Amino acid sequence: MPNIGRDPAKTFRWLVGLLHELKIPFLVSGGLAAKAYGSERPLNDIDIDIPNDRFDDLYPRVEEFVVEGPGRAKDERWDLLLMVLKHHGQDVDIGGAYDARICDARTGEWVEGDDDFSKCEMREIFGLTVPVMGREELMMYKAMLTGAHQMQDIEAIRRSVEPPRQ
Repeated sequence: MPNIGRDPAKTFRWLVGLLHELKIPFLVSGGLAAKAYGSERPLNDIDIDIPNDRFDDLYPRVEEFVVEGPGRAKDERWDLLLMVLKHHGQDVDIGGAYDARICDARTGEWVEGDDDFSKCEMREIFGLTVPVMGREELMMYKAMLTGAHQMQDIEAIRRSVEPPRQ
């Protein structure tokens, strides 16, 4: 269902401002990270990963917008520390950067995955220069998921790496 009246740029700037103020390391992941590398598909939600031990620092500042968590979330695709916000109609998933697991749709196997903050890239999103999940890591994680939009994101990320053809 579309998020009518949402303003992803406003929500993103608000959240990044809080993370900077609280000195919480973060990186942008998911579809917004793919958009930072050129994906043109519509944005579903904002995905931000932070260290697991920093949820307690962030929670009091976002509590009024929390619709789920923080806590361990597990379904058929994910097993991670998660807090879900709805900020003025915009969905935001704040995931734990460590001890997350994803079920690889290609094999059915669970894959351990810690974010590697050292491999992030600084990219501009909504006028802010922020750390974004590295291209290779993002493509690997997107390849484990299902859906045409994942393939669209992978192609956009790949084009951002490869030099243009003459």
